[in-house]
Amino acid sequence: MSTELTTTAPAAPHLGVGDRVRLWWDALPRQAQWVVGVVGVLLIALLPVLRPPVLTTVGTDFGGVLAQFGMYALLAIGLNVVVGQAGLLDLGYVGFYAIGAYTVGLLTSPSSPWNATDDWLSRDWAWLAALPLAVAVTAVSGLILGTPTLRLRGDYLAIVTLGFGEIVRLLADNLSTVTGGGRGLNQIAYPVVAQSETRPNGIFSAGNTAVPFNSGTFWFWLSLVLIVVVLVIVGNLERSRVGRAWVAIREDEDAAEIMGVPTFKFKLWAFLIGASIGGLSGALYAGQVQFVVPTTFNVINSMLFLCAVVLGGQGNKLGVILGAFAVVYLPNFFLGRTELFGIPIDGNAIANYRYLFFGVALMVLMVFRPQGLFPARQKLLTYGREVYVMARKAATALAGRGAGTAAATTTDRPGGAR
Repeated sequence: MSTELTTTAPAAPHLGVGDRVRLWWDALPRQAQWVVGVVGVLLIALLPVLRPPVLTTVGTDFGGVLAQFGMYALLAIGLNVVVGQAGLLDLGYVGFYAIGAYTVGLLTSPSSPWNATDDWLSRDWAWLAALPLAVAVTAVSGLILGTPTLRLRGDYLAIVTLGFGEIVRLLADNLSTVTGGGRGLNQIAYPVVAQSETRPNGIFSAGNTAVPFNSGTFWFWLSLVLIVVVLVIVGNLERSRVGRAWVAIREDEDAAEIMGVPTFKFKLWAFLIGASIGGLSGALYAGQVQFVVPTTFNVINSMLFLCAVVLGGQGNKLGVILGAFAVVYLPNFFLGRTELFGIPIDGNAIANYRYLFFGVALMVLMVFRPQGLFPARQKLLTYGREVYVMARKAATALAGRGAGTAAATTTDRPGGAR
């Protein structure tokens, strides 16, 4: 009685659409990834010009919606560093957003006692000069807040950061001699470039309403450039020793401390970097709207920023950007619509219930997919991508060899294959 040894190729695991895309992307060479990335960014940049009928909003300008999305995407990336990478629950991130906006407003608004335009700042380039100052001031505020509070963990840290956001808003509301109080600061500077007869105040002016090249489109393009720069910086940090320390702290801070990771220093780095990106987005908001008021920086907006991170997938940079797009775009998509796929609807009423819908969506997400729509897949090795590509090639070769052995064994059986 002969014994046959049959080798069966391992069954391929069940992969979703997101996993297949991720595997395809990870298998591409670095140069090919850059080419695909550049083409993708160019296609996204053309959206406010092409205005696809499927995506274009009805009740508000599509370019303005995309410009708002650019600000929220920057906020989501910055908050993702704090929450998604380092695992620090920050409920007052809107405070850094407000500090960046008010820094630009205090330096460039005629209503401010600290207005520096036409003094040592040129009116045309005042916003650009105030931009790095806003980032620096916000980074210092993150350092001041994080130094005494980052020794706290979990709910205690969340409560302290929530209080920080409310303190910033209340200070802006009550320091009327400096911030204008409830009246806010108006006529904030913006980049005055490309002036013409049709656009006497430049392409970034709120008065530029020429569709499709209106002010919203140009602000979206500017925010897109800033997003790419921030993504490159944050991506390099994630692949460095700093990023690996953040992941270790997020998974188990005590274990990371025992293994020699200076957890407080790296948590402070995460807080400082996240605050800087939040201040950058605030400066972008102040220049685009040219008006800041305390009610904009309430706790509800802070929850929306966190919602974008949780919805997209904590720790995944591209995931949180898509989460920010959903938070900004969906309410504006329904705004002004009277029908959808031939069904009569009240789009304005649906848009007014956006907080309810986002709350329900988060509840469903926490039950069925708590890691978010696009979860992160961490690689703690410095050369993680190279190791992954080599392992995938070896697995593919092994699977092919196993399939060939199985076919040969079947052919050698008496009577052939059945």
